Amino acid sequence: MEPVDAVEVSTVVYLPPEEIYDFLIDFPRYADYSKYLTDVSREGDGSPGTEYDLRFEWWKLAYTARSRVTGTTPPTRIDWEIIKDVSAQGFWYVESVPGEAPPERETASRVGLRVTFDADSVDEGAIDLPALVSLGWVVKKVIPLVESEAERVVSRIVADLEGQRREVELTIHDAPDTI
Repeated sequence: MEPVDAVEVSTVVYLPPEEIYDFLIDFPRYADYSKYLTDVSREGDGSPGTEYDLRFEWWKLAYTARSRVTGTTPPTRIDWEIIKDVSAQGFWYVESVPGEAPPERETASRVGLRVTFDADSVDEGAIDLPALVSLGWVVKKVIPLVESEAERVVSRIVADLEGQRREVELTIHDAPDTI
């Protein structure tokens, strides 16, 4: 059996699941929130079988990942997989948590992203690295960027969804739950 790593992050948004799901299914908009995701193109309507090319750029590196939606359960779940250069899959989930809404809001939902991947499956030839730069060095430099970028992106998305900026708590689950 292959070694598999998992990452799960979540936050609370003060909207019903249906509004959040509609936002999540419109994946090409994500490039508007990220410093390193420069373009998203879509082939399909967001339903199962839809494929996305995600163009990332950082430092002297550029890479396009290709993902495919493998299943949807509106308004609570979107399953996907990476279909190029690495074995990875995951899902977005949305669950109603009205008890977490502040008094001035009607409802709340927990939104999460869970990713499982096999780090040993990375195709090292997929990224054109500069001379004398190893994939290991790139990975060590990118990990802190991913965490800070996730916080920035989530904060921007929540502000757009709710119509105002606020402190957003991003929970990184050390031992991701199975959903």
